[in-house]
Amino acid sequence: MVSRVIGAIVITLFIAVFSLVVALGGLGYILPPENVRELARQYLLIAYNPFNKTFTVFSPEVVTSIVWDFRGLDTLFETVVFYLAIIGSVALARGIKPSKPEKDISQYGLSPIVKTVTRITVGMILAIAASIALHGHLTPGGGFQGGATAAVVPLLILVIFSKYYLETRGVSKNAMLSIRSFGLIGIGLTAFIVLIIGLMSGTNAYVFQNQPKPDAPVGLPALLNGQVISGTLWFFNLFEMFAVAAGFTIVFLLLSIPERDVFKYLKEEGEEY
Repeated sequence: MVSRVIGAIVITLFIAVFSLVVALGGLGYILPPENVRELARQYLLIAYNPFNKTFTVFSPEVVTSIVWDFRGLDTLFETVVFYLAIIGSVALARGIKPSKPEKDISQYGLSPIVKTVTRITVGMILAIAASIALHGHLTPGGGFQGGATAAVVPLLILVIFSKYYLETRGVSKNAMLSIRSFGLIGIGLTAFIVLIIGLMSGTNAYVFQNQPKPDAPVGLPALLNGQVISGTLWFFNLFEMFAVAAGFTIVFLLLSIPERDVFKYLKEEGEEY
């Protein structure tokens, strides 16, 4: 108990001191700055500029414009690193067969009250996750944030119901790998779709191109039925949401493998080799 109190005091003091240092200009400038810096001004100008349709992302959310348009290739490689880590986790757990429940599934997990509340909140969490992802080109958020939020649902079910309950509802490692592959394929197609359109129409185009450019007059529409979708950004966020949610769920499922199953697999491997 004493250690927890000391830890809380230390964290509080650290936050207070750090905030004071930042407020006094410890980062080299006062927050918020008196004037918008030139780089930030350019981002704000280019992100959403309907008066210059060949020099804009058509997205009022500047961070999403930077992530998926200005430096989209960089984001793609970051996504690849994330999924290579997941592939490594899957490879480490290969060969471990899921065990069967030793008793009725309803007997696992927490109390009926907690389970009932979870059933109610699951739909809310998924709705918020979809909103974060599908409005990421308009408001703060995006595909990664929406996918991470959606991944809270299987994590809650694992803890409150059980791993077996989750698997009986079709949420298995193989199913999540399929959804993750769907998301990654969607991201890849979105990155190349404008280039494909350009090749088919005989005009110049680029990988990760979003809106038309002076030397590449093709691009995905910024508006759909009068609603802003910002060209490729909406699709990037959509597919990223599926890929991230499935990726995190795979990790949660692997971490929930009972220790006895891991030891059993390791023993069999040792006897075989």
